[in-house]
Amino acid sequence: MNKNSKWEECPVDISDDDIFLAMEHINGYIDITSSDFKDIYKIAYQQAIERLYQSFKAMDLMSQPVIFVQTDTSLLETSIVMAENNISGVPVVDTDQCVVGIISEKDFLREMGGKYYQSFMGVVSHCLNNKGCVAVSLQNKSAKDIMSSTPICVQEDTTIIQIADLFDNNKINRVPVINQSGKMTGIVARSDLIQHFCTISE
Repeated sequence: MNKNSKWEECPVDISDDDIFLAMEHINGYIDITSSDFKDIYKIAYQQAIERLYQSFKAMDLMSQPVIFVQTDTSLLETSIVMAENNISGVPVVDTDQCVVGIISEKDFLREMGGKYYQSFMGVVSHCLNNKGCVAVSLQNKSAKDIMSSTPICVQEDTTIIQIADLFDNNKINRVPVINQSGKMTGIVARSDLIQHFCTISE
């Protein structure tokens, strides 16, 4: 992830240590001018960003309790849970509360017709043209039938920057948080990173 992207939309408090570390990057004697100060400020700002990246962990911003479904939860019930909670994805857990999969809107669309229905409007147009709904084929299936079975999870001590990199590199919007026993303790969404970062820097 580009560290100078969306995070810099929020103000960051720069500490004395950040300034001192920044000054160490300036070669030679410092005769402060406006240009020198801008250079120091730029480096100090980046140092402050780095400090925040490393100090906040998944446990600091994860949401609890987690909305989830079981492997044998019907797709009808799964869709209702997602719709009622206005979420586009949900973890799937086994009887031990360990994450075994993730279901997203894309999984529903893929199951209903693969490349032909890659958007909500694609489904609507099919239903209107054919006087039927492609979702009917999902009525007798459960979460385990369409979930992505290699879920990406993070530990409670995973840093913000590591989570942000996971989001960008894997094109995902949320990750379940697990403890050392592998049980789910929370979930972090892409929006949580921005919201939490802005809150702590105010």
